[in-house]
Amino acid sequence: MYVQRETDLGPGTYYRSGRISTVNGQHFFSTREGTLEGPYFTRLDAEREIQRYILRQRQAQGLLESRNF
Repeated sequence: MYVQRETDLGPGTYYRSGRISTVNGQHFFSTREGTLEGPYFTRLDAEREIQRYILRQRQAQGLLESRNF
């Protein structure tokens, strides 16, 4: 799959995969930035946190863009 995000310096190929992992009964999710977020008690908690993580990243990007005049 060929995808380029606004923040990417050049074109790249990214493959979709499951973002949620379970280790010793605890759930984690991985990010495009290469971090592993968690642990969460349930898969549902991890899925909710993915949405919150995306919202925080978008808000942070919006703040950065608003400060660049």
